[in-house]
Amino acid sequence: MNKRFSSIRYSYIRSHLYGVFLTTVTILSILLSIYVLIEPEWLTPHSIFLFISLYIVLAIIISLYTGFKSSGDMKERLDYLSVLITQFANGNYQSRVYYNEGDELARIGNEMNELGEKLQSQVKSLQRMADEKADYAKSAHKAAVIEERQRLARDLHDAVSQQLFALTMMSEAALKQLDKNPATAKKQMEEVAKSALQSQTEMRALLLHLRPVHLSGDSLSTGVSKLVEELKQKSNTRFQLGIQEELELTETIEDHVFRIIQEALSNILRHANATEVRLDISTRANELFIHIRDNGKGFDVNHRVEKKASYGLKTMQERSEELGGTFVIRSDQEEGTHITIRIPC
Repeated sequence: MNKRFSSIRYSYIRSHLYGVFLTTVTILSILLSIYVLIEPEWLTPHSIFLFISLYIVLAIIISLYTGFKSSGDMKERLDYLSVLITQFANGNYQSRVYYNEGDELARIGNEMNELGEKLQSQVKSLQRMADEKADYAKSAHKAAVIEERQRLARDLHDAVSQQLFALTMMSEAALKQLDKNPATAKKQMEEVAKSALQSQTEMRALLLHLRPVHLSGDSLSTGVSKLVEELKQKSNTRFQLGIQEELELTETIEDHVFRIIQEALSNILRHANATEVRLDISTRANELFIHIRDNGKGFDVNHRVEKKASYGLKTMQERSEELGGTFVIRSDQEEGTHITIRIPC
């Protein structure tokens, strides 16, 4: 309620009522001075009271009406500016506002329009630079392959290799306990099964990185659909996919988005322990909208403990920003993770 009465409309009304108050005090002072000093016959306390009462009632009514009327145009123009700022925040830099008046609000509107043009120009420059970077990336493909192999080798050593070694040790311990203590052996075999499932998940995530980083001539919708169908067959995780038909995107944007989705699904398989994943891709108001969510264990976004997951999220954010887009992640412990990406197109 306090926020409502502090709006510009009620500020106009308060200023009118304040003017009424000052005018009433001034008129009353003049009338009382005339009554005391001159004492004319036509001026009596009853007439003063009646005149002031009628004036206050009429002035309040007129103040309320003129306050609402005069503040309506100002409020509407400020709302236009607020909507324009919101559009800029959402990445829609093509929005504009036009005023016929020559006052300060019109000047602010023109400056906001110029800001939108500059932001739109910067987005185009970023996308042009991304195209140029894609050309350089093709020439550096061999070096990237070597680096990727080294990274996969480290991941295999740090994750799967150590887990397989642990499986071997637990299996040998279970065999020794099988005759002497079957209950202990059963418990150890349960740990073996759990570790084997974790190793299998790690391998699927690593194999996901072995896929081609380019779409190899396929469209984004086709490439993502193939990727999800493959994961459905090789994973216990349930995937739901929603892709808008006839996405008109440049080759560079499609390649970057495919890599972002690939990295996101790999992180989910390796770290989220999720059973359901939802992926939506569509275009909204001249921008590509991507939303990925899972029902996994989640994490604290402000304190990224898992270095590997944090590295993957940083890579996705950098790829989004290279295209002039925005990358937003929301996650809570045991509440899953939501990733929202908006890219101008």
